[in-house]
Amino acid sequence: MAAVSAEKQLAGFIAKFTPEMAKRIRAARKRMHCLLPHAIEAVYDNYNFLAIGYGPNLRVKDAIFSLAAYANGINLFFLQGAKLPDPDALLLGGGKTVRMIRLESIDTFDDPRVRELMSRAVACARIPMPASGRRQLLIKSISAKQRPRRP
Repeated sequence: MAAVSAEKQLAGFIAKFTPEMAKRIRAARKRMHCLLPHAIEAVYDNYNFLAIGYGPNLRVKDAIFSLAAYANGINLFFLQGAKLPDPDALLLGGGKTVRMIRLESIDTFDDPRVRELMSRAVACARIPMPASGRRQLLIKSISAKQRPRRP
């Protein structure tokens, strides 16, 4: 029952975006499910973004990826990306831990260089992804005040 409720809540968060962006968010999430079938999804409908984290458990510091959707786009964050080898310089950002790729389209996931970075991120994660088990979706936080989700 909780999973249905969480799915409904997430559908409501996504519905705040334009129909085109909502479609892109759903497609990106579906792609993440294919790539990480046993990941725990943690949703944060915060002030700046709708963020969906993917990791082996609910601890934020153990998460490997996050989709961050905002009014004009989606970014794929590599939450432990600063230590990843990036020979093609695809990863953006200069912080101590996080790097990201802009998802210009869903086809970005099909780029072999992106797939390789994602594989490296999973292989280098502090806590390994579970090899089995069912996917879980949990709503972790909802910010009362948010930036507009439409341009």
